[in-house]
Amino acid sequence: MLLPVDISFAKDCPMELSSFDFLKQQDLPAGALYMVATPIGNMGDITLRALHVLNSVDGIACEDTRHSASLLQHFGIHKKCVALHEHNEIAGAQNIIQHLSQNERWAYISDAGTPGVSDPGARLVNAVQKAGFRIIPVPGASAVSSVISASGSVMLSSEGRFQFLGFWPNKAKERGALIQDMRSSSKTSIFFESPHQIRDTLITLSKELEPKRQVLVGRELTKKFEQLVTLSAADIPKWLEKAESLKGEFVILVAGRQTSSDKAPEYSALLLWANALSPHLGSKEIAAVLSQALGITKKEAYQVALDAKDQNEGQ
Repeated sequence: MLLPVDISFAKDCPMELSSFDFLKQQDLPAGALYMVATPIGNMGDITLRALHVLNSVDGIACEDTRHSASLLQHFGIHKKCVALHEHNEIAGAQNIIQHLSQNERWAYISDAGTPGVSDPGARLVNAVQKAGFRIIPVPGASAVSSVISASGSVMLSSEGRFQFLGFWPNKAKERGALIQDMRSSSKTSIFFESPHQIRDTLITLSKELEPKRQVLVGRELTKKFEQLVTLSAADIPKWLEKAESLKGEFVILVAGRQTSSDKAPEYSALLLWANALSPHLGSKEIAAVLSQALGITKKEAYQVALDAKDQNEGQ
């Protein structure tokens, strides 16, 4: 069903109002949940489609209604809002499903960025899908895609492949497992960190990563004091000494481990390593050592370990 479009939000926009006519052609199915991305710090990053959807739905579920109120008021959007956050997501989802069963349109917005990306939303989407209703994503701002677009050399070695780790964990055991994974992975690793922990986390990376491993520190993305700094792990302590501010939200990129074929050890050399280790370690332990020390994938390392085992058993 096509709904009338409200373009009152564009009254101060220098573009001709006729340029917004395409919004009149937007299809807005009823009985659907719209997952709407919102700005991560710059109001100018709201999309025209997001404004159109938020103006057209019957209600809006918000991670924090107080936080979202300023956004909605800024754009003159006056809709029924309900709170739906990590502590009431399952119960809140049932409320949304009730509204959808009445053929209403509802939207969900998190405090900032794309819902479901280190924000509530996954349980809501799962419940709505299981209830048989449609989910419609409305894309927009995301700290992950934003920092990737400006990362340059940090993404080159991984050829565009990356793994998103969410917020850096507080527990030492979990941090240790992630660092181990980053050290051996050929993919760029991306995670969020708070201003309270950023110094300790960066110092840890400087100690645990190879000195030349590249790290990108993104701070306050899209905001007035935005900062993007690319440096080697070895240079992190020096940068921290001179950093003007460690306030705000941080996004960290760690370049993947380089495993170019011209630098990879020959198979015969790998087999020698595995044979030397086999009297002392099992196949999984050998694979872990080869992957970490020689920069090959865990799968390749495990296959070498199995080959060495077969070779020894055949002798």
